[in-house]
Amino acid sequence: MTRTPPASPSPALRLAPGLFVLIWSSGFIVARLIAPHAEPFTFLTLRFLLTVCVLSAVALIAGARWPVGWRGWRDALLAGILLQGIYLDGVFWAVSRGLTAGLTALVTSLPPLLTALVAGPLLGERVSGRRWLGVWIGALGAGLVLLPKIGAGADAVPLDALAVCFGATIALTGGTLWQKRFAATVDLRTNAAVQFLGAGLMTLPLALLLEEGRFDASPPALVGLAWAVLGLSVGGVLLLLGLIRAQAVAGVSALFYLVPAVSAVMAYLLFGETLAPVQIGGMVVAVIGVALASRG
Repeated sequence: MTRTPPASPSPALRLAPGLFVLIWSSGFIVARLIAPHAEPFTFLTLRFLLTVCVLSAVALIAGARWPVGWRGWRDALLAGILLQGIYLDGVFWAVSRGLTAGLTALVTSLPPLLTALVAGPLLGERVSGRRWLGVWIGALGAGLVLLPKIGAGADAVPLDALAVCFGATIALTGGTLWQKRFAATVDLRTNAAVQFLGAGLMTLPLALLLEEGRFDASPPALVGLAWAVLGLSVGGVLLLLGLIRAQAVAGVSALFYLVPAVSAVMAYLLFGETLAPVQIGGMVVAVIGVALASRG
């Protein structure tokens, strides 16, 4: 009896990881672009609520199925609060409190390691030795990419901002695991719309209580908001949710190790930030680690 070989991934699925890394990495560029023009919670509230409108319109036109019952809405809202609300609120607040971009990127590159540690007990997902090796190699590569930037600001690290950023990273990891376990068959468009609704409902009170609503509607602010909604929130998040559904979470999460390297290249091209030789070597190491962790 001949054994049927497994079906090869579709071209779209092959391209999705690389496209996701490019889009997700641009988030640091957006944060830098809009920082002088808008307060963080105000900007994120606008981003979340506009994204709900866009995704809801897409879902209604396509006739997509919305979550069924309280449990379906609960699962999507909680995933959104973790994946979008707590994560992005924490990162933007930490940066506004003076946490350097290098340290922020380093802390937020921890989900692969955290996911690999808990994927087995929570999801029954076996993490192979090769995937563990890839996770640790990827961590080394991400650290090398960020090493020069960390050293430059290590004497004045705001501990409260660092703690909040780490908490945001834990929320991102938890949201990834929750999405994999409880949203395996939902429609990605309506699920993402409800997720951003949860994130917006969480962030709006923070903007009203802690900020003055500053958003100057200048070209950089409008361009940043447009990309944050259409590129990051609609494109990036739908890609992330699709990858979580199609692949093991430990392998998908390893893609975050590439984000610091790609962000560094974008900053070099757009803002003239230099790249040290150790950073270039770290990019190569991170790519090797992700290639190992994402296989099988």
